Amino acid sequence: MDLHRQLEEKERAGRPVRVGLIGAGRFGTMYLSQARGLPGIHVVAVADLDVERARASFARAGWPAEDVVDDVATAIGGQGGERRAAAVRDAQELLDADLDVVVEATGNPVVGIRHALAAIGSGKHVVMVTVEADALAGPALARRASAAGVVYSLAYGDQPALVHELVDWARTSGFTVVCAGKGAKYLPTYHDMNPDNVWEHWEFSEELTSSGQLNPRMHTAFRDGTKAAIEMAAVANAGGLLPSDEGLTFSPGDVEQIATVCRPREVGGVLAREGTVEVMSSVTREGDLIPHNIQEGMFVVVRATNDYVAGCFGDYPWHPDPTGRYAALYRPYHYVGLELNVSVAHAALRGVATGTPLGFYADVVATAKKDLRAGDLLDGEGGYTVWGKLVSAPWSVQHGALPVALAHHVPLVRDVARGEVVRREDVALEEASLAQAMALREETEALLVADAVPA
Repeated sequence: MDLHRQLEEKERAGRPVRVGLIGAGRFGTMYLSQARGLPGIHVVAVADLDVERARASFARAGWPAEDVVDDVATAIGGQGGERRAAAVRDAQELLDADLDVVVEATGNPVVGIRHALAAIGSGKHVVMVTVEADALAGPALARRASAAGVVYSLAYGDQPALVHELVDWARTSGFTVVCAGKGAKYLPTYHDMNPDNVWEHWEFSEELTSSGQLNPRMHTAFRDGTKAAIEMAAVANAGGLLPSDEGLTFSPGDVEQIATVCRPREVGGVLAREGTVEVMSSVTREGDLIPHNIQEGMFVVVRATNDYVAGCFGDYPWHPDPTGRYAALYRPYHYVGLELNVSVAHAALRGVATGTPLGFYADVVATAKKDLRAGDLLDGEGGYTVWGKLVSAPWSVQHGALPVALAHHVPLVRDVARGEVVRREDVALEEASLAQAMALREETEALLVADAVPA
């Protein structure tokens, strides 16, 4: 790729890639900690509703206080090799600036869509860390970006982009992709989890969980299946993979069993079809930790295209399945925001994405955690009322399912039983406040006809 060499050339030419970051959370702070020392990169500004939070992120990432200013113009106007950055409250100030790449890391799907549209409209590449936005309307955002001549990209370092890299490796090598996925810790009872009992299912100390440093809603979403579904929707839409309408199985297994577990049911695996996505659990259904698991990692399962290739699977220690026709390649972990600049560099230097939606193949739909009654208020991802289930986009559209990203502060108008998918007719959406997101969602669903039909 030679991306680092190209960045060094940008540095020598005095024309660094100008980057704006929206959202000063953990992911953004990790990026700041790396970007400070990167040649050819100038983080011009960080926007966050809490400006002091943004300033604190700069400090944690090792930026000198004198290099953090109050406005974008001052940050851009630095002389020579000077690298100043602004901490601002209003993201629009950042979006209006002369930037090359905008990194959207707010975690809010509706806000994320708004920021992405503004960036695309002003000719900036977008790296979408807010996977919730991508799962809701990523295909439409990618189509808008392509029409504008800019890149819309998944964020390298987050698992979806890394899974997509494995999918691309497999197809470029000539393999048939059977399954792409990641690991997670999962038990069936996790779907009932809520912010009140979430710490019972994590290994953090009581001192840490009571310190206020951890977000119980976020950690609920990471365990109750929602975040896994969102990330696999991004993988499916970027790779043209069709999920099962039954949801993810979260089947347990270790790294040597990936190809045996994630193969079609007719040959002994768990997959409803080839060309799909899956998540493997790092614990047995009894809750016992599986050694050499793939909890923090990603994988792709491929099928041999002929007998010679199958023979190669057996000649090397690649842990093929018992038939010898399926094998897996995996990466054991990901470095999250520390790897993000790979996406920034790909977009700015090569004009390509580290994963971008091809069409609408997968959706994440709101599913009741308990018996819900008309008048109840849905509280969205990581809350008390619903979790996100991965289904195929054709199934979601056919059944009028409610995307989990639109299930925030929404009243029910009908009863929904525990385990049932919430449908749009079951809720009263506040369409005025969601107008932009819903318009992009409609564009996304229109892409289903051309791009996402079952094989």
